[in-house]
Amino acid sequence: MRTVYLECNMGAAGDMLMAALYELMDSAQQEAFLRAMNSLGLPGVEVAPAAARTGGIAGTRMRVTVRGREEHEHHHEHEHHHHHATPGRVAELIDSLALPREVRARAREVYDAIAQAEAQAHGCDVGDVHYHEVGALDAVADVAGVCYAFHLLGVDWVTASPVHVGSGTVHCAHGVMPIPAPATAALLKGVPVYGGEVRGELCTPTGAALLKCFARSFGPMPPMVTEKIGYGVGTKEFEQANCVRAFLGEAQEGAHGEIVELVCNIDDMSPEALAFACSSLPELGALDVYTTPGTMKKGRPGHVLTVLCEPGREGELARHILAQTTTNGLRVRRCGKYFLAPGAGQVQTPWGPVGVKLARGYGVSHAKPEFEDVAALARENGLPYQAVFEAALRRMEE
Repeated sequence: MRTVYLECNMGAAGDMLMAALYELMDSAQQEAFLRAMNSLGLPGVEVAPAAARTGGIAGTRMRVTVRGREEHEHHHEHEHHHHHATPGRVAELIDSLALPREVRARAREVYDAIAQAEAQAHGCDVGDVHYHEVGALDAVADVAGVCYAFHLLGVDWVTASPVHVGSGTVHCAHGVMPIPAPATAALLKGVPVYGGEVRGELCTPTGAALLKCFARSFGPMPPMVTEKIGYGVGTKEFEQANCVRAFLGEAQEGAHGEIVELVCNIDDMSPEALAFACSSLPELGALDVYTTPGTMKKGRPGHVLTVLCEPGREGELARHILAQTTTNGLRVRRCGKYFLAPGAGQVQTPWGPVGVKLARGYGVSHAKPEFEDVAALARENGLPYQAVFEAALRRMEE
């Protein structure tokens, strides 16, 4: 399985991730990448790699400039002039980018995650979130660049180390914030993180969102045969090397990760009560929830409830099952798992866009129209579900 492992010992930022992935490309891919990134259609934005060193390590720094200057050079000016961009405006920018549809869809996914985290951190609606105009253009280029880099590299699986977030405080438009900044902390829920003695913001909201959307697991480097190593150098100077390191190679074929099954027998709940208990489990992080009819002790008809989750969610979900159902105990099974790396895309039908679920790995690829999108267009246009579904399939084949 073609795999990228991201080592985030000094956190992650959008430009660092983009630079590390750029170093993994061959010369033809690098040329295509730079050609695309400098014809995106973002006003005044230019992207250029530059050789850089940090802590004695040679790598690449990706310079993203807006009207000839980098984002931090505009910061003071825009604090006074208050040029802002909304999530809606950013979405329009992403949709207009001269990039493949799949790349634009992933970029929207990343920016939607950022907007939701910012809204949660500041206690406002997503529509009321505002980005500084130059910072928004800079970040859109970073996000689009990382999404396009992964597209060019054609990787099946992305995994990452625990994320070093730094320590202390950071100055931003809202004042002095603790590190990790509230939006970054919200984005990194469920991700293993750590602080330390390094003072400063090591992981930005953009970096956190990209890791959350692309990395399918976090932990030590998996067994893999490495082909290339990329070093993405950051702009800040620290006592130790400030870079993201990316490894590209073939991961060892075999069970790829771990999953937990929580199982219990239930024979004294009504179907309505059991359905209510099951409906809340995905909101707490369950990957799948299902019941199987069975015959319990004393010949009673009942159900076997099975809940699948990541190992870190086991305790929370177990407590919820015990509280919401009549069972007095759960069986826990830890299993290795084989699975295809998920992705997302979009196709246009005569009635509107339909999202596409993608999955790839082990030499296998799957693609399927999103049920909810197909059903919504069918209802809106008074059409059979199958008519919209088949139209989306035809566009996918094209």
